[in-house]
Amino acid sequence: MGEREGHYKSDASGPLRDWLWRLIAGRLIIAALLLGVGALWANALSVSAPVFGRLGGALPVALAVLGLSILYAFALRFSVLAPRTHAGVQFALDALLITWLVWLTGSPYSPYSALYIVTISIAGIFLGARVALLAAVGCTTCYTAVMVALAAGWLSGQGGAAGQISLAEAAQAIGLNDVAFLVVGLLAAQLAGRQTRADVQLIATTHALEKLRALHERIVESIRSGVVTTDLERHIYTMNRAAEEMTGYTAEDLRGQDASILFGDITRQIEAALGATDEGHAGARSEAECLTSEGFRVRLGYSISPLFSERGERTGLVITFQDLTDIRAMEETSRRQERLSAVGRVAAGIAHEIRNPLAAMRGSIQVLRSELPPDSAQGELMEIVLRESDRLNQIITDFLTYARPRQVSLAETDLREPLRETFALLRHSAEIHDAQVLEEVFPDEPVAALADIGSIKQVFWNLARNALKAMPEGGILRAEMQPVGDERVRVTFSDTGRGMSPAQVERLFEPFSSSTTGGTGLGLSIVYQIIRDHGGTINVRSREEHGTTITIELPTGQKAGV
Repeated sequence: MGEREGHYKSDASGPLRDWLWRLIAGRLIIAALLLGVGALWANALSVSAPVFGRLGGALPVALAVLGLSILYAFALRFSVLAPRTHAGVQFALDALLITWLVWLTGSPYSPYSALYIVTISIAGIFLGARVALLAAVGCTTCYTAVMVALAAGWLSGQGGAAGQISLAEAAQAIGLNDVAFLVVGLLAAQLAGRQTRADVQLIATTHALEKLRALHERIVESIRSGVVTTDLERHIYTMNRAAEEMTGYTAEDLRGQDASILFGDITRQIEAALGATDEGHAGARSEAECLTSEGFRVRLGYSISPLFSERGERTGLVITFQDLTDIRAMEETSRRQERLSAVGRVAAGIAHEIRNPLAAMRGSIQVLRSELPPDSAQGELMEIVLRESDRLNQIITDFLTYARPRQVSLAETDLREPLRETFALLRHSAEIHDAQVLEEVFPDEPVAALADIGSIKQVFWNLARNALKAMPEGGILRAEMQPVGDERVRVTFSDTGRGMSPAQVERLFEPFSSSTTGGTGLGLSIVYQIIRDHGGTINVRSREEHGTTITIELPTGQKAGV
């Protein structure tokens, strides 16, 4: 790899330009120090030349250095030339300035000869091995020329007379200094080459680390499991994209928050996981309910592992998790279907065993009542018996409807019509009072779906009545219908009533489950079955004292069930 490819400092205009500004400042300092050293050296040798004996002799040199430094600064500030060109020009003028200083001293032992070594070394550091060798050759040529000129009498030194240096002294000085300059140039080139290789290796290593880090980040972001990292105090540090999608929060939202915001109190689970890791075992998986940023409850299955540093120190925790909401819903659906199957098998027997004696009892009571005076106490008691028998008969009817539902007959239906009829009946029924408000939101265009209109009316009626019963002190019942894509229709019933606990929501569609609104608990079970027979889905979101929202999605075409 050549110098042009490897020496990144020379090609990076920003860093090189900064170094050139430092070089200009450093040149002034070094020149001032060496002028002082030169003056002391001249006085020690009892040289009475005006250059070193008086301030006026040193002043031209100082002014020359100052003038060149100002020129360099203006050129670097306003010139459009590349920084490498500026550096090359500065080193060339530095060599000529040093040659002038050596000529002024007129001695083969001039202290300014050492400045050649400084120039060669700095040129190698700034511009690489090739420039270091060129600087060494250039300085050697300049020094040899000035020494030969002084020895031959072509130039006069500090005393003003030519030929004060003998040829032997000149040859000895040239031999020693030229060898020194060339050796310094070779060493500078060698060091520059090593620096170049080290820089190249550093750049390659840096790029490799960047690529590896990017690969690791892509891997973590591509994992479909949620990944959250925390410190030892359980403060969230990072989370991947899957974690953001499952929880609805972004990494910026939760950074610095306690992990309990997602998983609840996990102190015991952390201790168990760390203990299992110390024993060389995998930690047990746990489950927790998470309230998303949108207010939905999702079931998360998670595991905890310690996070170690490069030195093996425990620095935090890694929590990986998956959304188990759909899986748990399917498990619950399967259990519900098993229970429904058992209920269906005994439904016919219960109906015959209860309904027939009930009919006989009702008929007998009616006969006995007809023989009593209308206002008698016995007549009132018999009326109560008749009402309760009718209620019991209705329970049996609901039970049979649930256990042996009739075959649905699907036809293309505008779902807006059964919802309009349901709300119209409710507005004129005795079940609603002035503090209860009904709101309907329909699209302007028909909302077509394959549905059994009688069954869908029953669904809307049961959901609306349950919502009103959940708002005995008043509130708003809102029904909204809208298409979802080209294949489904969404119907949402939301109320501002008392809401339900998570346990009540979980058992809401089970037959004979406890209900906040009273009744047998069969109404919503029938709703669930009708929606399932239509190939749809029904979901419930509820919080105590914050109301309930029930969302139904029905297919519009071929995906409907039979």
